Amino acid sequence: MERPETNGDIKTAIVEDMRDIREGLSTLINFTEGFTLTGNYRSMEDAIPKIKGNVPDVLLSDIGLPGMDGIEGIRILKELYPSMTVLMITVYDDDERIFDAICAGATGYLLKRTSPAKLLENIREAVSGGAPMSPEVASRVIKLFREVRPPEKVDYDLTPHETRLLKLLVEGHNYTTAAAELRVSYNTIKFHMRHIYEKLQVHSKSEAVAKALQNRIV
Repeated sequence: MERPETNGDIKTAIVEDMRDIREGLSTLINFTEGFTLTGNYRSMEDAIPKIKGNVPDVLLSDIGLPGMDGIEGIRILKELYPSMTVLMITVYDDDERIFDAICAGATGYLLKRTSPAKLLENIREAVSGGAPMSPEVASRVIKLFREVRPPEKVDYDLTPHETRLLKLLVEGHNYTTAAAELRVSYNTIKFHMRHIYEKLQVHSKSEAVAKALQNRIV
């Protein structure tokens, strides 16, 4: 049963398929002063449509869920509710899942053996702008990002105008909207894109955008 919401409480929702864990977390949140439970869900398919009615400040989500996994689910939820804070709470501590969760929009990554008191502290930290992680996960993240260092910026001899155009494409513009933004004709955009393709040695807009991001051109 949910407590009546108190003004200033941290609204928290839970997505966890294991009933005992889900109920344990729900009880912890529901009966801790300063927190309000807005919902608990067995799956992302259940959570996504229902969260719309009462968007939480913080979502605690498992990764290994039936149907849609937690990483894909939070990717969708972060697109719908960018300001919602997501904390993964899981048994997995491998590099791939940690990296994928962070890239999908997770603010923090906690292991299920995190103590109740520490979990509440982590939620408060996340709401305050922090990025809480279990110690084992934090050390892996540091190691991971040391190994995946971004490449040095590559100079493809693009003109300032070509660079501006490429930046617009990275931001999601197409040729028509880029032409409007730069106040030039559609044919002018096509002309410049031919030169950009030649300099980047690519053959499509998607390849150009990917290369721009990979090589920090814009």
